[in-house]
Amino acid sequence: MQMKPVSHSITAAQGFSTGAIHCGLRNNPSKKELALIVSSVPCNAAAVYTSNQVKAAPLYLNMKHLANGKAQAITVNSGNANACAINDAKNALLQAQAAADKLGLDVEDVLVASTGVIGQELPIEKIVAGTKAIVLGEDPLESAHAIMTTDTKVKEYALEFELDGKLVHLGGIAKGSGMIHPNMGTMLCFITTDAAVSSECLNQMLKANVKKTFNRISVDGDTSTNDMCIVLANGLAGNAEITGAGQDFDTLQNALKRVMEHLAIAIASDGEGASRLITVTMKDAASEEQAETLAMSVASSSLLKAAVFGADANWGRVLCAMGYAQAKFDPSLVDISFASKNGEILVCQNGKGIAFDEDKAAKILEPDAIEIIADLHEGEASATCWGCDLTYDYVKINGDYRT
Repeated sequence: MQMKPVSHSITAAQGFSTGAIHCGLRNNPSKKELALIVSSVPCNAAAVYTSNQVKAAPLYLNMKHLANGKAQAITVNSGNANACAINDAKNALLQAQAAADKLGLDVEDVLVASTGVIGQELPIEKIVAGTKAIVLGEDPLESAHAIMTTDTKVKEYALEFELDGKLVHLGGIAKGSGMIHPNMGTMLCFITTDAAVSSECLNQMLKANVKKTFNRISVDGDTSTNDMCIVLANGLAGNAEITGAGQDFDTLQNALKRVMEHLAIAIASDGEGASRLITVTMKDAASEEQAETLAMSVASSSLLKAAVFGADANWGRVLCAMGYAQAKFDPSLVDISFASKNGEILVCQNGKGIAFDEDKAAKILEPDAIEIIADLHEGEASATCWGCDLTYDYVKINGDYRT
């Protein structure tokens, strides 16, 4: 059977449940900010973390707890990053212990994630009390809402497919809106599956897919201290465990990529203050690495983002951003087009400006999703990266984020 989207995101897979609660980390009593994600049985697990040299305490705790490739629950809060605070390590462990006590698990089987303001003490007593009061079995969208900070949209997705003749589910939730840049941004992602797969294979799949999904988005050029993506696999689907390369490995890796890509694009489109998703594709490149480097440079360009906000077909900013990227190419071969649901227009040919209809170009750049296509005419490789426009609201949001 083909893969098809299904509902219930992180609880689409057998044996997973979730719950969320408002515990007082934020002043808005209607905003839940603490969630649990739990499997009924132990899971093989894998995770990737921010490349920022300054890492929040939960990341170090997870590295320790995942040394054996096993986990069974995740406790996650928004509203406080538990990063660079005096008692951050102690509080991360206490948060894990609170979840372990509630669920009857060893603390080593609980992973922790936090997101929010850096440098403030986590009010751990509120976390502990809130954890005790969480009711499992709620709509997973409640947990998807609970992990949001400046996000304006819930990010969730799940797929159903077959492995070894067994029906398998894989789904996830994510948060991310600002401080988004390659090597992960202020994003958290939690993915669950009932597929049987070794932690070693899961780790291989996750790391390979991160390179082509979460590491190909950019909102503002900042990389956070708290980013992580965790995958839990409990094996309840009953397929023969995937322990190495083969068709089932490829199928599961592809499903994981589809979910991660969907969530990555959702993060890019929900960039702080953004009004447009920008998809940048480099085609006919000499290599995928060259194409990715050039596409990320364009997707990350503040000048280009500002031009898109103004519906200005300023293709020179595309070529300029390609030019300062750390990838060689021949500018004299490059063609650049802008496209959207309103059509497509060629604006640059062989690295030179050409006459084009400015009104038509502006119309193409009006929708909330636009594409920039650069043809390098150097080979057969391609890569796509995603970003968003840069608006006045980005500065408004971040000018007083802490206060």
